[in-house]
Amino acid sequence: MSPSSSQVAAAESARRPGPEHLVVLEASPTEVDLGGLTVPAWAYGGRLAGPALRLRAGEQLVATVRNRLPAETTVHWHGVTLRNDADGVPHVTQEPIPAGGEFVYRFTVPAPGTYWFHPHSGLQLDRGLSGPLIVDDPQEPLAYDHEWIVVLDDWLDRTPEAIYAELIRTGGRTGPGGMMGRGVMGTVAYPHHLINGRLPADPDVLHARPGDRIRLRLINAGGDTAYRVVLGGHRMTVTHTDGLPIRPVPADTLLIGMGERYDVLVTAADGVFPLVALADGKNGGGLALLRTGGGMPPPAGVRPGELGGLLPAYEQMKADDKTALTDRDGARTLRTRLTGGMMRFEWGFDGRVFDHDRVDLVLSAGERIRLEIANTTMMWHPVHLHGHSFAVGDPSGPRKDTVGVFPGRTVVLLFDADNPGRWMLHCHNAYHAEAGMMTLLGYRA
Repeated sequence: MSPSSSQVAAAESARRPGPEHLVVLEASPTEVDLGGLTVPAWAYGGRLAGPALRLRAGEQLVATVRNRLPAETTVHWHGVTLRNDADGVPHVTQEPIPAGGEFVYRFTVPAPGTYWFHPHSGLQLDRGLSGPLIVDDPQEPLAYDHEWIVVLDDWLDRTPEAIYAELIRTGGRTGPGGMMGRGVMGTVAYPHHLINGRLPADPDVLHARPGDRIRLRLINAGGDTAYRVVLGGHRMTVTHTDGLPIRPVPADTLLIGMGERYDVLVTAADGVFPLVALADGKNGGGLALLRTGGGMPPPAGVRPGELGGLLPAYEQMKADDKTALTDRDGARTLRTRLTGGMMRFEWGFDGRVFDHDRVDLVLSAGERIRLEIANTTMMWHPVHLHGHSFAVGDPSGPRKDTVGVFPGRTVVLLFDADNPGRWMLHCHNAYHAEAGMMTLLGYRA
């Protein structure tokens, strides 16, 4: 089925597009201050971790993207169940936007939640091109005093293309300032980790009062790093996974893979508290501060005790009653394997690297799909499905669009084939995806 087919247009019409929300995004080379360190970057609007786009559920986002980069680009609207021809995958849903050109994305945003946007061209994400996309609920059920959008990111002191070339040449076995060796959670040893574009030496600060209720929208925009996130001195209540509500669960810490998002609520204590994003399986991490009173801030390398506390797994989360999948007989099972390894740094699905002209998984509109993803590799992979949300494990499982798959494990994802088109399924490690760990699902015409 073509991304511009009549079925795609009909699905968009069924979303009942609301008022238009017009924005302009300019992608360009720039220099950014990380907090005492000025570095070259590619960014939207000259800013890291932004600009944040905000609209209401049901509105149409009309985004004019101007490409001022020295390379072609696209924008993918991560997590949004949108029309296929606005999905931003080069040579699959659109032709790339050439250097000096522009492109208008127009689509309805049907569901409230925490989403984000980034390129789907090469390794551009790891140069700093990303931003939050927040969709507000006109009938927001949560009550809180402050909202804190928290964007986690890993930062290179070389270009991602140089790192990738070295990974191909060495299989990740060597490389000062670049490769970690055979780490399970990631490959690249980043010199810096950022929260909202800031280094731990000069962190982002949220000011509040003791007793205030705070909603944190946590987004991992990293290229190769999963983060363990804690707010020192606080226990979190997890309310959303990848933008969609779950039955609230307590957590001291969360493991957030690349592309994943969690919304949490906390009640602020009195003092100065570190929000720490520890680079899982690596050295270092990001830092931000919650300040509700006087006192000295903690040191940049602080490691709160909550890092060893309660860490809920997917199996311990259940979808909110309004978003849980209904039980349904007759699900069709599709199976795929994550394959590849470090020696040749060649990654793929079912032993094949990505080909944008090949559809490997074929769907029929209206059917329930049970997708089994088996990780046969020695590394952890965050797998993202475009254009759909799925339940993890069973119909009552948390609704997500990105799921971490540990080595030797198989995850089961359930979703309804209700958004026609041609959709990407891929690892959200930027370097694994670039090496071929992407595939396509396509609807029968």
